[in-house]
Amino acid sequence: MADDFDLLETDSSSAKQEKVDVNWGKAIDQMKSKLSQEDDPEMRQKILNATLDDVVDMAEKDRTTLLDAIKDLTDYQDEVGIIFEKFSTLNANEQKVIDNAQKRLEKAKVELDEAEAVKDNWWNNLWGRKSKIKKREEELKAAQKAREDADITAKQMFQERIEKADVQTLLSELSYKSQAAVSRLKNREVEIKEVEEKLQEAIVEASKNHTKALEKKKEVEDKLEEQYALLKQARQELDEVADKQSTEYSEAIGKVTTLEQKVEELEGLKNAYTTLAASKDSFVHKHNLTIKVLTSLRSNLQTHRAKLKSDTDERLKYYDGYVIALKARTDQEFAAILEHLGVKTDEHIGETLAAMHTASAKARQDMMENIPVHEKMMKGIYSSYAEALQEIRTKDVEIQKNFAERYGIDMKEIFEEYYAVDPTAPSDSDGEGGDDPAPAPKPEEDDLLG
Repeated sequence: MADDFDLLETDSSSAKQEKVDVNWGKAIDQMKSKLSQEDDPEMRQKILNATLDDVVDMAEKDRTTLLDAIKDLTDYQDEVGIIFEKFSTLNANEQKVIDNAQKRLEKAKVELDEAEAVKDNWWNNLWGRKSKIKKREEELKAAQKAREDADITAKQMFQERIEKADVQTLLSELSYKSQAAVSRLKNREVEIKEVEEKLQEAIVEASKNHTKALEKKKEVEDKLEEQYALLKQARQELDEVADKQSTEYSEAIGKVTTLEQKVEELEGLKNAYTTLAASKDSFVHKHNLTIKVLTSLRSNLQTHRAKLKSDTDERLKYYDGYVIALKARTDQEFAAILEHLGVKTDEHIGETLAAMHTASAKARQDMMENIPVHEKMMKGIYSSYAEALQEIRTKDVEIQKNFAERYGIDMKEIFEEYYAVDPTAPSDSDGEGGDDPAPAPKPEEDDLLG
């Protein structure tokens, strides 16, 4: 059947879809498993009983957890085909390994193009054109191999570096990976959108072909009806021929055979167009389902990307606070060491001075006479101390009220447990107020630091 449209013809001009390689592995499951094990039932007790030395251990655990996560993420990058150097923060040496290999590769490509551009004639071939091309091809292969090896080398250098990295470096790497993931999610959204648009076009095309197939089927059915009538008439004429050995009978048989072939051909076309119509109708629904799934996935990706981008921006500030807190803890420990050393030095000097005065009973008597003065001073000190504690307790009541009003959090039980004494009880005036279980006043409220 001659026609400008025939669904039975194979369309070889359709555009090829770019293949997306995703080799899923076990890395993501391993990361999930490790993260799920991070719940610690003793967390509250650790906070309540924490010392500066405990903080060191907790910070080291943070570093170890981060290090394991970075390693797993790096392995995951390889398994799902993410380019390593575009998903990790490389230092100058690591980046240089990749850059040098890339420059060598680009240079090899240019030199090969230049060698191949030399005119192919006997004179240039006499002067080594073909040998130069072969040499440049070998150099290109070597450069391509070196470029691949550069990624491996840079990755090894990166892994060795983060093994010894501090928390700040690991947090920076985690933030960089998050930012790189935002770009990757955005690219995936664009890719899905492009596929959705192609599927929309496919639905329109499939619907048109479905309609055309039904039209062709109707044309064939009309022709079949005509041929069935002609075949019935031809068979009747054949039956009416009396002489089975005559030329008339042979012609009648030939006519019937021709009509039967025509009917068979048309029935085949009818079945073909019926099948194609059903197939196109099926793909309309399949494409529609695929679009719905892709749209849902794209929407979820948008949600993850938006949240990850926003949270990463906030985490950068959060991590800065964490890092400076670690540094402050170190400074505080350093100050405590200096204070301890000063106290010990004071003690030694005191011992020396005391030894100097042992020969003088008068000095000992003077020292004893100073004891009541000292007692009086200590009484004043403890009174000030009690006043400061009272101010802190009053302030805590305001804080509780503020938390309850602003966040709906009732801090009363926590504070009552923290101050397990009557906040209105007067301080001990005999100099033994130091047994109060309440914590020492905060540095900013200590007038000795003014």
